[in-house]
Amino acid sequence: MNIDLDKMLAKVRSSQWALADIDWDAPGAELVTAEQWPKLKEFMSDLMWIEHVGARGFAAMAKKAPNDTLKELYVYFHAEEQRHANTEMALMRRWGMLDGEEIPEPNINLRLVIEWLDQHSDDMPLEVLGSVIPMLEIALDGALCKFLLDTVNDPVCHQAFARINDDESRHLGVGFHVLEMQGHGNLYRMALKAVATALNPKLMLGILAYLPLLNRMRDNIITMGLKEESLYSAMKKYERIGGRTAAGRRNPWFQIISRHGRLVVNRKHLYHRPVDALVRLTDHYPRRLLRPIPTWVKQLTYKTTA
Repeated sequence: MNIDLDKMLAKVRSSQWALADIDWDAPGAELVTAEQWPKLKEFMSDLMWIEHVGARGFAAMAKKAPNDTLKELYVYFHAEEQRHANTEMALMRRWGMLDGEEIPEPNINLRLVIEWLDQHSDDMPLEVLGSVIPMLEIALDGALCKFLLDTVNDPVCHQAFARINDDESRHLGVGFHVLEMQGHGNLYRMALKAVATALNPKLMLGILAYLPLLNRMRDNIITMGLKEESLYSAMKKYERIGGRTAAGRRNPWFQIISRHGRLVVNRKHLYHRPVDALVRLTDHYPRRLLRPIPTWVKQLTYKTTA
């Protein structure tokens, strides 16, 4: 997906919006049913934290961008992901899911990923983050957000996610452009670099946090009613767009992540046995060993001044 980054930056600059642009007191909150409410609260909490995880990823990518235009785009994307998280908090508050200044508590797997991001994401090469982020954005945009809009009738929710989805489409355009850009060069050298990166102990720790998070999230949204076909479609879209050029297919991290995505959505594969064991293990992770929540999390707010 070859795009003009300067034109994309101009489009991003002209497309900024704020929570104050949405009428949070408009009718429709009552359309969230009592039956939906408990599972929807958990879903929105997880969705909000995933957005904030994405924001931290873009912040790390901005530090490694190969040119100033891409760096500025990542800085904007960082702020936009934070705004998405704040918008989802505002929806939770609208639906009576938050009290006062309460911030939803991340599940243990999200907490471990946040901790890893805070400590190690700035040390990860752009090739890793630049290949993972489009896959997460595809899943978010193509599966989770669509499911939410098919499930919830509140027009304010639809208005908010129309803005979020516009942002995400630009993130994806840049994401796939960078993914293909990283597929240029000597294949042998790229493969060696990918192997060396995969053996980095810091990345291994991240993988141990990332795999159980994906399984927990997958099972949670299937329990809510998301059809497995939606997950298959999201992964196929990542493979189709990321692999439609020779450069994209040559990116070793695209190959790794696309193959892993197939395993995640296929619940019958033996892959899930050890990962499910990791999920159960993290349930017993001693909370006293968790580091303090990083200061960047404090930027979460439902207030319209965000």
